[in-house]
Amino acid sequence: MSWISKILGGGGKGGKGPSPQEAIQKLRETEEMLTKKQEFLEKKIDQELQIAKKNGTKNKRAALQALKRKKRYEKQLAQIDGTLSTIEFQREALENANTNTEVLKNMGFAAKAMKSAHENMDIDKVDDLMQDITEQQELAQEISDAISKPVGFGEEFDEDELLAELDELEQEELDRNLLEIGGPENVPLPNVPSTSLPSRPEANNNKG
Repeated sequence: MSWISKILGGGGKGGKGPSPQEAIQKLRETEEMLTKKQEFLEKKIDQELQIAKKNGTKNKRAALQALKRKKRYEKQLAQIDGTLSTIEFQREALENANTNTEVLKNMGFAAKAMKSAHENMDIDKVDDLMQDITEQQELAQEISDAISKPVGFGEEFDEDELLAELDELEQEELDRNLLEIGGPENVPLPNVPSTSLPSRPEANNNKG
Protein backbone atom coordinates (compact mmCIF):
# COMPACT_ATOMS: atom_id res chain seq x y z
CA MET A 1 0.00 0.00 0.00
CA SER A 2 1.51 3.35 -1.05
CA TRP A 3 1.93 6.27 1.35
CA ILE A 4 -0.72 8.18 -0.61
CA SER A 5 -3.17 5.34 -0.02
CA LYS A 6 -2.33 5.46 3.67
CA ILE A 7 -2.95 9.20 3.75
CA LEU A 8 -6.24 8.85 1.90
CA GLY A 9 -7.30 5.89 4.02
CA GLY A 10 -7.65 3.61 1.00
CA GLY A 11 -8.02 -0.13 1.45
CA GLY A 12 -7.19 -3.02 -0.79
CA LYS A 13 -8.32 -3.60 -4.33
CA GLY A 14 -11.77 -4.56 -3.19
CA GLY A 15 -12.11 -1.64 -0.82
CA LYS A 16 -14.33 1.27 -1.73
CA GLY A 17 -12.31 4.39 -2.51
CA PRO A 18 -12.85 7.59 -0.51
CA SER A 19 -15.05 10.31 -1.82
CA PRO A 20 -13.39 13.46 -3.22
CA GLN A 21 -14.51 15.41 -0.14
CA GLU A 22 -12.94 12.85 2.19
CA ALA A 23 -9.69 12.81 0.22
CA ILE A 24 -9.52 16.60 0.16
CA GLN A 25 -10.06 16.72 3.93
CA LYS A 26 -7.32 14.15 4.49
CA LEU A 27 -4.90 16.11 2.33
CA ARG A 28 -5.66 19.30 4.22
CA GLU A 29 -4.99 17.55 7.51
CA THR A 30 -1.71 16.25 6.12
CA GLU A 31 -0.75 19.72 4.94
CA GLU A 32 -1.45 21.09 8.39
CA MET A 33 0.64 18.36 10.01
CA LEU A 34 3.58 18.94 7.66
CA THR A 35 3.36 22.71 8.13
CA LYS A 36 3.71 22.24 11.88
CA LYS A 37 6.66 19.91 11.21
CA GLN A 38 8.22 22.65 9.08
CA GLU A 39 7.90 25.17 11.91
CA PHE A 40 9.47 22.67 14.34
CA LEU A 41 12.42 21.97 12.03
CA GLU A 42 12.99 25.67 11.39
CA LYS A 43 13.24 26.25 15.14
CA LYS A 44 15.62 23.26 15.53
CA ILE A 45 17.80 24.56 12.69
CA ASP A 46 17.99 27.95 14.38
CA GLN A 47 18.84 26.33 17.73
CA GLU A 48 21.64 24.19 16.24
CA LEU A 49 23.02 27.23 14.48
CA GLN A 50 23.15 29.12 17.76
CA ILE A 51 24.89 26.13 19.47
CA ALA A 52 27.46 25.98 16.67
CA LYS A 53 28.18 29.69 17.01
CA LYS A 54 28.41 29.46 20.78
CA ASN A 55 30.86 26.55 20.74
CA GLY A 56 32.78 27.56 17.65
CA THR A 57 35.89 28.58 19.59
CA LYS A 58 35.28 26.86 22.92
CA ASN A 59 34.18 23.35 21.90
CA LYS A 60 34.84 22.57 18.28
CA ARG A 61 33.48 19.02 18.55
CA ALA A 62 30.15 20.24 19.95
CA ALA A 63 29.98 22.89 17.25
CA LEU A 64 30.52 20.32 14.51
CA GLN A 65 27.85 18.02 15.95
CA ALA A 66 25.41 20.95 16.00
CA LEU A 67 26.14 21.73 12.37
CA LYS A 68 25.60 18.08 11.40
CA ARG A 69 22.22 18.08 13.13
CA LYS A 70 21.42 21.36 11.40
CA LYS A 71 22.21 19.77 8.02
CA ARG A 72 19.93 16.81 8.76
CA TYR A 73 17.11 19.15 9.78
CA GLU A 74 17.59 21.20 6.63
CA LYS A 75 17.41 18.04 4.51
CA GLN A 76 14.18 17.00 6.25
CA LEU A 77 12.81 20.51 5.76
CA ALA A 78 13.58 20.38 2.02
CA GLN A 79 11.85 17.00 1.78
CA ILE A 80 8.79 18.37 3.56
CA ASP A 81 8.73 21.38 1.22
CA GLY A 82 8.65 19.02 -1.78
CA THR A 83 6.00 16.84 -0.15
CA LEU A 84 3.84 19.86 0.61
CA SER A 85 4.08 21.01 -3.01
CA THR A 86 2.99 17.56 -4.21
CA ILE A 87 0.10 17.38 -1.74
CA GLU A 88 -1.02 20.91 -2.58
CA PHE A 89 -1.03 20.05 -6.29
CA GLN A 90 -2.99 16.84 -5.63
CA ARG A 91 -5.49 18.65 -3.41
CA GLU A 92 -6.10 21.32 -6.05
CA ALA A 93 -6.56 18.62 -8.68
CA LEU A 94 -9.07 16.83 -6.46
CA GLU A 95 -10.92 20.07 -5.77
CA ASN A 96 -11.15 20.74 -9.50
CA ALA A 97 -12.27 17.17 -10.14
CA ASN A 98 -14.87 17.49 -7.39
CA THR A 99 -16.12 20.75 -8.90
CA ASN A 100 -16.34 19.17 -12.33
CA THR A 101 -18.19 16.19 -10.84
CA GLU A 102 -20.74 18.48 -9.20
CA VAL A 103 -21.14 20.47 -12.41
CA LEU A 104 -21.67 17.31 -14.48
CA LYS A 105 -24.07 15.95 -11.88
CA ASN A 106 -26.15 19.13 -12.01
CA MET A 107 -26.04 19.17 -15.80
CA GLY A 108 -27.21 15.55 -15.86
CA PHE A 109 -30.00 16.44 -13.43
CA ALA A 110 -31.05 19.31 -15.67
CA ALA A 111 -30.93 17.08 -18.75
CA LYS A 112 -33.20 14.55 -17.05
CA ALA A 113 -35.59 17.32 -16.06
CA MET A 114 -35.67 18.60 -19.63
CA LYS A 115 -36.26 15.08 -20.94
CA SER A 116 -39.09 14.65 -18.46
CA ALA A 117 -40.59 17.97 -19.53
CA HIS A 118 -40.48 16.93 -23.20
CA GLU A 119 -41.57 13.37 -22.56
CA ASN A 120 -45.26 14.03 -23.21
CA MET A 121 -44.63 16.41 -26.08
CA ASP A 122 -45.19 15.30 -29.67
CA ILE A 123 -43.57 17.45 -32.33
CA ASP A 124 -46.54 16.84 -34.65
CA LYS A 125 -48.92 17.98 -31.93
CA VAL A 126 -46.75 21.04 -31.35
CA ASP A 127 -46.89 21.88 -35.06
CA ASP A 128 -50.67 21.42 -35.06
CA LEU A 129 -50.97 23.62 -31.99
CA MET A 130 -48.85 26.35 -33.53
CA GLN A 131 -50.94 26.16 -36.72
CA ASP A 132 -54.13 26.49 -34.67
CA ILE A 133 -52.68 29.47 -32.84
CA THR A 134 -51.76 31.11 -36.16
CA GLU A 135 -55.26 30.52 -37.55
CA GLN A 136 -56.88 31.92 -34.43
CA GLN A 137 -54.64 34.98 -34.59
CA GLU A 138 -55.58 35.55 -38.22
CA LEU A 139 -59.26 35.12 -37.36
CA ALA A 140 -58.93 37.58 -34.49
CA GLN A 141 -57.30 40.07 -36.86
CA GLU A 142 -60.10 39.68 -39.38
CA ILE A 143 -62.67 40.23 -36.64
CA SER A 144 -60.84 43.33 -35.46
CA ASP A 145 -60.70 44.70 -39.01
CA ALA A 146 -64.41 44.02 -39.50
CA ILE A 147 -65.32 45.71 -36.23
CA SER A 148 -63.21 48.77 -37.03
CA LYS A 149 -64.95 49.40 -40.40
CA PRO A 150 -67.81 51.99 -40.47
CA VAL A 151 -71.20 50.35 -40.21
CA GLY A 152 -73.72 51.29 -42.95
CA PHE A 153 -76.65 49.49 -41.34
CA GLY A 154 -77.19 47.56 -44.54
CA GLU A 155 -77.42 50.66 -46.78
CA GLU A 156 -75.08 50.79 -49.71
CA PHE A 157 -74.78 53.86 -51.96
CA ASP A 158 -73.22 54.38 -55.34
CA GLU A 159 -70.31 56.73 -54.82
CA ASP A 160 -70.64 58.11 -58.39
CA GLU A 161 -74.26 59.07 -57.76
CA LEU A 162 -73.28 60.79 -54.54
CA LEU A 163 -70.57 62.76 -56.31
CA ALA A 164 -72.99 63.79 -59.06
CA GLU A 165 -75.52 64.97 -56.48
CA LEU A 166 -72.79 66.91 -54.73
CA ASP A 167 -71.85 68.61 -58.02
CA GLU A 168 -75.49 69.65 -58.51
CA LEU A 169 -75.66 71.12 -55.04
CA GLU A 170 -72.46 73.03 -55.61
CA GLN A 171 -73.79 74.35 -58.95
CA GLU A 172 -77.04 75.48 -57.33
CA GLU A 173 -75.10 77.27 -54.61
CA LEU A 174 -72.94 78.95 -57.25
CA ASP A 175 -76.00 80.09 -59.24
CA ARG A 176 -77.61 81.50 -56.15
CA ASN A 177 -74.53 83.47 -55.31
CA LEU A 178 -74.38 84.90 -58.83
CA LEU A 179 -78.03 86.00 -58.62
CA GLU A 180 -77.38 87.75 -55.35
CA ILE A 181 -74.44 89.62 -56.86
CA GLY A 182 -76.39 90.72 -60.02
CA GLY A 183 -79.67 91.54 -58.22
CA PRO A 184 -79.49 95.40 -58.12
CA GLU A 185 -79.10 95.58 -61.92
CA ASN A 186 -82.58 94.06 -62.36
CA VAL A 187 -84.34 96.37 -59.91
CA PRO A 188 -86.74 98.73 -61.93
CA LEU A 189 -85.80 102.43 -61.84
CA PRO A 190 -88.46 105.14 -61.01
CA ASN A 191 -90.16 106.94 -63.95
CA VAL A 192 -89.04 110.42 -65.06
CA PRO A 193 -91.55 113.10 -63.83
CA SER A 194 -93.66 114.65 -66.60
CA THR A 195 -94.03 118.09 -64.98
CA SER A 196 -91.23 120.58 -64.79
CA LEU A 197 -89.59 121.19 -61.51
CA PRO A 198 -90.00 124.67 -59.86
CA SER A 199 -87.24 127.09 -60.66
CA ARG A 200 -84.70 127.96 -58.02
CA PRO A 201 -85.35 131.38 -56.43
CA GLU A 202 -82.74 134.05 -57.18
CA ALA A 203 -80.46 135.15 -54.45
CA ASN A 204 -81.39 138.38 -52.71
CA ASN A 205 -78.56 140.69 -53.61
CA ASN A 206 -79.83 143.51 -51.41
CA LYS A 207 -79.61 141.32 -48.28
CA GLY A 208 -77.35 142.61 -45.60
